[in-house]
Amino acid sequence: MADAEVGDDVLDGDPTVRRLEERVASMLGKERALFFPTGTMANQTAIWLLSRPGTEILVDTNAHIVHTEYAGTAALSGVQVRLVPAHGAVMDAVSLRQTMRPASRHSPAASLVCIENTHNGAGGKVTPLNELRALHDVAREFELPVHLDGARLWNASVATGTPLPEFAACADTVMVSFSKGLGAPVGAALAGSHESMERSWTIRRRFGGGMRQSGILAAGALHGLDFHLERMPHDHARARRLADSVDGIAGARVPDRHVLVVDRDVEVGLDRGRVGTARLD
Repeated sequence: MADAEVGDDVLDGDPTVRRLEERVASMLGKERALFFPTGTMANQTAIWLLSRPGTEILVDTNAHIVHTEYAGTAALSGVQVRLVPAHGAVMDAVSLRQTMRPASRHSPAASLVCIENTHNGAGGKVTPLNELRALHDVAREFELPVHLDGARLWNASVATGTPLPEFAACADTVMVSFSKGLGAPVGAALAGSHESMERSWTIRRRFGGGMRQSGILAAGALHGLDFHLERMPHDHARARRLADSVDGIAGARVPDRHVLVVDRDVEVGLDRGRVGTARLD
């Protein structure tokens, strides 16, 4: 990080940031990506970009956007949250469809669907690709864009073997974090089309995210991609050993450890020691 080549990312660009953005866009199969100081800012930028003031966005009841972003959807974008109750650990296509309001002049219109994968509030639950595609299809049926809060999408991909572009193809915009599982001290990225990221650049600046010599931070994110992503399976194995050690001790319970096993367990390591199992159909 100390040796990073830097420029001015607000004016003519920072070369290290540009390298990171190009790499993330390629990894996710999107046209372009933008570097952000935090995942919350990236999420809120996507909501501003894709929603409309005076409408509602549909989000899982326990989503990070609902509980940990300080009502940013209302304060910044002028939209209300419509909570989607889950039949299981997280919302699925059936629950999303059931929560959609019939078109009516007496009800607020929906403008966006937000999905979180892995789902932090559900103990690290992975939404598998087939279900993610089903969620996307329901959103498209109602002509709604989709944002994917993929702060830990690296974990979902490593745990299931699903390539990142296949997950990312289920959403118009995707956020990934470099401080979740990759060890970077700071940073996230938002990826999407060229046109949407051009608009997001302005929104990011409006939110105070215009960074100057931000290559110093981007270098830490690049290091995580270069050296830590390939080690993530080891993190998952350690998380499994931790789960085996503490589950059932003094009333402790690892979320969904026993009930989400279908064909095989998939370890999902999360920050702060929280562990879950993914369900593979």
